[in-house]
Order: sequence, then structure tokens, then C-alpha cells
Amino acid sequence: MPLEIERKFLVIGDGWREAADEVVPMAQGYINDMAAMDNGKQKASVRVRIQGSEAFLNLKSRESGHTRQEFDYPIPVADARALLALCVGGVIDKRRHHVRHEGHLWEVDEFLGDNAGLVVAEIELGDANEAFVKPAWIGKQVTDSSRYYNLALASRPYSAWTDEERDAFDIS
Repeated sequence: MPLEIERKFLVIGDGWREAADEVVPMAQGYINDMAAMDNGKQKASVRVRIQGSEAFLNLKSRESGHTRQEFDYPIPVADARALLALCVGGVIDKRRHHVRHEGHLWEVDEFLGDNAGLVVAEIELGDANEAFVKPAWIGKQVTDSSRYYNLALASRPYSAWTDEERDAFDIS
């Protein structure tokens, strides 16, 4: 069974930009919504994603936190476009920047559209206890905060957050 062990952080400033060695445009949407997950009617998110010239259908288990089951299947881009039209909530548009730091790959997601202004970084680990060095541009960890999940951002984008919710983003 494939497992994803991931930690998610808010990003401070633009220091990561000069270290990015690849940028991949992404569009993704969800066949289900956050309410179905929250009320327990669905135990996995079902996502369609176009990244660059490739497309994938992805299923991710409902657990919050850093470890979840994840299944990723390549699909034709034309199928992905058709599925995006069927998605619940908004389509997530973002640019994923690949940044290597101290032996790890960081994926910095710069959100666009209704989620513009939000920038998060993720690191995938081989083990939940694996040590890693945080770059200077890494801020508050939000791994356990479901509002930063892409599924939640599709249902309730960053542009709809209250001032109090945005204050959590201000980590200075």
C-alpha cells in the first residue's frame, strides 16, 4: 500500500525563488468536497490533476496529519480536462516550484486565482521521524491544519478567509 509521509509549512518571503530549479504549472480539482470528508460519508479525496503535459487521477485517504494512503494513476490529459469540468468547488491553479535543500526536495506551491497570496511548501519523507533541515524561508508548520489542504482550498479558497484566519498566515 503506497503511503505519503509529508509535512506542510507556510512560506516566509521570496528567498526560495532563487533556489527553484523547476516550475510546473498545475490545475487540479476534486470529485468530492470537504463536507463529504468532514461528515465521514467519504473516506478518501478523489482528485484530478494536470501538471505540465501530464495528468493524473489521485485518491488520498482521509487521515489528517503527515501520513496518508495515496494512489496516483496517469490518465490522458483530455480525460483530465473533462473530469475537471465535473469537479465540486473551484479548480486549484498553482505553480509548483522544486527547491532542493540539504538533501531534500521541497515543493513550493504558489497559488493563483482565488487562492492567490497563499504560498506553502511541502516535503515528502521516507519515514515519519526522518530528520530534515528547514530552509530560512520556512515558517509555521500547518500539516495538521485541514484548511491548508488543497481539497479545503477548492471548497473555500484563501480569498474567502476571514481576517482572523489570515492572521494565522502572518507568522512574523
